[in-house]
Amino acid sequence: MFTTRPELLGTFGVVATTHWLASSAGMAMLEKGGNAFDAAVAAGFVLHIAEPHLNGPGGDMPALIYDRASDSYRMICGQGVAPGGATIEHYRGLGLDLIPGNGLLATVVPGAFDAYMLMLRDYGTMTLEEVWAPAIHYAENGAPLVGRVCDTIRTVETMFRNHWKSSAAVYLPGGSVPAPGSLLGNAGIAGTWRRILEEAKAAGGDRVAQIEAARAAFYTGFVAEAVDAFCRENAAMDVTGERHYGVLSGDDMARWRASYDEPLRYAFRGVEVLKGGPWSQGPVLLQQLALLDGFDLEGMDPAGPELVHIVTECAKLAFADREVFYGDPDFVEVPMETLLSKEYNAARRKLVGQKASLEFRPGKIEGYGAEIDYDRLVAASRAKAGALAGIGEPTVGREIPASGDTCHIDVIDKDGNMVSATPSGGWLQSSPVIPELGFCLNSRGQMFWLEEGRPATLEPGKRPRSTLSPSMAIKDGQPCMSFGTPGGDQQDQWQAIFLIRHLAHGMNLQEAIDAPSFHNEHHPGSFYPRTATPGRLVVEGRFPRETVAELQRRGHRIEVGGDWSEGRLSAARQDDGLFRAAANPRGMQGYAVGR
Repeated sequence: MFTTRPELLGTFGVVATTHWLASSAGMAMLEKGGNAFDAAVAAGFVLHIAEPHLNGPGGDMPALIYDRASDSYRMICGQGVAPGGATIEHYRGLGLDLIPGNGLLATVVPGAFDAYMLMLRDYGTMTLEEVWAPAIHYAENGAPLVGRVCDTIRTVETMFRNHWKSSAAVYLPGGSVPAPGSLLGNAGIAGTWRRILEEAKAAGGDRVAQIEAARAAFYTGFVAEAVDAFCRENAAMDVTGERHYGVLSGDDMARWRASYDEPLRYAFRGVEVLKGGPWSQGPVLLQQLALLDGFDLEGMDPAGPELVHIVTECAKLAFADREVFYGDPDFVEVPMETLLSKEYNAARRKLVGQKASLEFRPGKIEGYGAEIDYDRLVAASRAKAGALAGIGEPTVGREIPASGDTCHIDVIDKDGNMVSATPSGGWLQSSPVIPELGFCLNSRGQMFWLEEGRPATLEPGKRPRSTLSPSMAIKDGQPCMSFGTPGGDQQDQWQAIFLIRHLAHGMNLQEAIDAPSFHNEHHPGSFYPRTATPGRLVVEGRFPRETVAELQRRGHRIEVGGDWSEGRLSAARQDDGLFRAAANPRGMQGYAVGR
């Protein structure tokens, strides 16, 4: 099969990310004697500068990790929680029925920083200064801009000039949208990181003590103080056309820290797939696999209509369950055992017919879940269509520039340690830059509902049901693969397709990533304005015309995208001491490195 680049092979270590500078920074840590966790942290902080339209220091970062020394798998939850002042009454009192998709009302506690620090403290070997060196270099000297960064700045240029002037000072250097290939740094972020380093070093020479001091500087020190003051003293324009003060406080930040979860697991085609819990959308991948288990995927043409149809219809069922059942398990009981059971999925699988379903069909589990008025969501979607471009976390496959998306990092080191991390949020277009810090806050709060009785209903201290969804796989009891992708609601659709092609059709990592992909938008979206489009199926232009015609005949409402418009996957694999890695060619910035 044709591929855009080779699947990398090596015996020392591999790093694959959504940007070549991050991959190179991670590999540099491995070359200097660091491990996979050191490399992931270094790569993650470089992404804040290289892909500021996709993530930032004020964002979120869940990660699956495998530690060889303890032979253990853990989920690091770097998803911050809703502030104490984020109540339904507060937002309703402002005349809102949805949390805005940008601005200060949409923010939750920034989670990425502490998640990286937790990983570095407990599993890394290098100092904070060592792993931060590449990121500080790019923040101070500039990173070359890919075209998508410039396109994104252009979409919010008017907002920056008229309302978010602190953002204009950073992202409109010289008063203009920067050109692709030009260097853009962030002196404010560099200054913040250097001040944190100074406070960390003041704690003494012990590596762990320095990391703890850095965490304190961010969550109870000068960073938290700046966040608190900015939210209290500034009313920021947002997508509603009104200015609103934020509700995030220093006390909210002081009360939160990143934590560890046990991953969920599901066996599929010879591997055990690991995902985060229902505070994320991670289990929706496992549900899709459980439904797909009953079909002869191996006998289907990878680019044929039968495979696309079956995968799409199973995704519709799994995502309907996501909407009805998933939420922060610290606040709601989620029937995960039933949702992944053979009996439940055998019954659900019978709903897959030869025609595309245009209905919203969640399962029924007595005592669990919520009623969703799908028809009302669809009607609202039609009313809002076209009026709110540039909000949320869309797929990169649209003709208009993506307003916000995500990054991904995969690392395997020479000892077999493994990381799959999906940093996101705190996009340059999320909210105004805090001048004292150089970065903005996230807009993850838009994923909460302001309607009582849903698992994802807003409550103070609750995690939003994030779309961020890193993945791992185990084969024969051994760590096998790290993989993931940006893409909001599309993340676990694209990952399911990748797994089918790799495990059922025998494609190598690069072939599985390069092959034409697709996604559906039938389910309620996770991002403001929470649209739903019954039956919409978006396919890359490289699919055969015969496939597209047959899918239309079956009732799918087809949108044909660009030839290279679906997915931004990366992946790394280890088998008996041989490492493999691959990265997405779409967008011309993701790269894998290794030796």
